[in-house]
Amino acid sequence: MALNRDKQTMKNILILGAGRSSSALIRYLANQATTAGFQLRLGDAHLASAIERTLGFASATAFEFHLSDEVMLEKEVKQADLVISMLPAFMHPTVIQSCIRNRKNIITPSYITPEIQAMDAGARQAGIFILGEMGVDPGIDHMSAMAIVDDIRSQGGEITRFESFTGGLIDPESDNNPWNYKFTWNPRNVVLAGAGGAAMFLQEGQLKYIPYHKLFSRVRDIEIEGYGRFEGYANRDSLRYREVYGMQDIKTLYRGTLRKAGYCKAWDVFVQLGMTDDSYTMNPDGQLTYRDYVNAFLSFDPYKSVEEKLIEYLDLDQPTMNRLIWLGLFDKKPLGISNATPAQILQKILEEKWVLEPNDKDMIVMWHLIKYTLHGKNHEVKASLVVTGEDNVYSAMSNTVGLPIALAAELILSNQLHLSGVCMPIAPEIYTPILAGLKRLGIEMMEKHGLA
Repeated sequence: MALNRDKQTMKNILILGAGRSSSALIRYLANQATTAGFQLRLGDAHLASAIERTLGFASATAFEFHLSDEVMLEKEVKQADLVISMLPAFMHPTVIQSCIRNRKNIITPSYITPEIQAMDAGARQAGIFILGEMGVDPGIDHMSAMAIVDDIRSQGGEITRFESFTGGLIDPESDNNPWNYKFTWNPRNVVLAGAGGAAMFLQEGQLKYIPYHKLFSRVRDIEIEGYGRFEGYANRDSLRYREVYGMQDIKTLYRGTLRKAGYCKAWDVFVQLGMTDDSYTMNPDGQLTYRDYVNAFLSFDPYKSVEEKLIEYLDLDQPTMNRLIWLGLFDKKPLGISNATPAQILQKILEEKWVLEPNDKDMIVMWHLIKYTLHGKNHEVKASLVVTGEDNVYSAMSNTVGLPIALAAELILSNQLHLSGVCMPIAPEIYTPILAGLKRLGIEMMEKHGLA
């Protein structure tokens, strides 16, 4: 039954960022606004994007927002009862600092960085919490894994192996390119994935490190029942989750990203050539062609073609070459971009080809392998989650990132979550009601238990 509330009793939710992952969050909260008693303020640097996201929702107001406008930031945060930052990850600290000054709780889907973790004392002193890693990966991966792990521990079991992989992919019905991939989230993050540091994990009690230039050549083959074969590459730092998950004595701890088979080998071409480098600009005259771009990273040879040099340099097979050819990398047409980094040029090329068409559907795939000992026997749990998007707006990525945040917001505004400082969704107080809510919305991990 709808409740009548005047504006003075309504809870105000400030959402900053109207990007790809925000649509499901906004729709859910806007649809619940009347009965739950809250209203939304959605700010984005591109006002048109904010208007598009709030169109048709009477409880949501769009406004133009620039993080550089300190006065506006302070005003909006001060008026809010809860802040949700869907901005790019590097912008979160500025918003969080404002939340601490104004004593407002905040949720973000992004990783808790050392910079954010350092704000724990300030948040506690202000009497607020910063709930981070509240999306899909990180987010649903933490919650679904900890639900299994805590249940095993409650029976007296000891976790010996933990592996978790997640991928934002394309639904097979919309998969019409040899990469088996399209952009379903921030393209820049895809281009720079893994750059800037080594991947670190535990394997059979040994610390393992994979430098960036080897990251996409050392992959895991993973079979998910009913969905076929995938390959996974290591996320940057799995080791930090030993303490987070309470697995200090575990032998194997590995977190990674899923792609369809063959993707990583082809992506490794970009890494080896230097096309994912974002540290310098090239093409000062703006006349570079696609073919010139590739050739710029290869040695000079007046007799061999660009294709021949590339194949010899990286020992490429035909399926990999087919993926590169499909992107148009050997075409002689102008790139139409100047004074850009190699990574920015690569992003432009990929955005032309990996576009999610209006009727396309994406797919989120998550997979956990958890091994443990109980009563002298070795057991394992294989858990998988597959979510298909509705369309290119309410995508699987948007739903799995936005809905956990929306459910957390409901719990917070109804005073059902009592947190402090910098938090992750790893406690039963958080994950139990949110996983139950996701299940009602059709997002549920399927578990298969057996002896190892």
